[in-house]
Amino acid sequence: MSDDVMIPFETTLFVRDHCLCLHAQRAARALARRFDDALRPLGLTNGQFSLLMALNRPEPPPMGPVAAVLAMDRTTLTAALKPLERRGLVTVEPDPRDRRGRLLRLTKDGRGLLTQAFPIWKETHEKVDAQLSAVDMKALRAGMLAIA
Repeated sequence: MSDDVMIPFETTLFVRDHCLCLHAQRAARALARRFDDALRPLGLTNGQFSLLMALNRPEPPPMGPVAAVLAMDRTTLTAALKPLERRGLVTVEPDPRDRRGRLLRLTKDGRGLLTQAFPIWKETHEKVDAQLSAVDMKALRAGMLAIA
């Protein structure tokens, strides 16, 4: 296979140093670990916290808007809801306006756990913000939202 064209190692280093996708993935994993560690005493992951927070609305939302805000498909959302349902934190109910649809409702226990989790999330977020004090956080968030 001596006819194979090899990409130079310098190209590998260039991609490592410039790839937004790689850097975003690494940052997302590091942030996820940090929030997972902080929320672990409550038996929550950062993803479960985000899902509970997405359900914290005056009226129970349908699945579609929740999936959209969390940037996941409905199948993934359904799988993510299962452990929260088993813990009695969330209910999935038929939509009375369209029986084919489902509404997602935080239970009293879900609201209580979210109330306990929020100060932990806030404190953890403040530490992350302090670590990134040299970064224009407004611009960073705007850029991330523009991509999403």
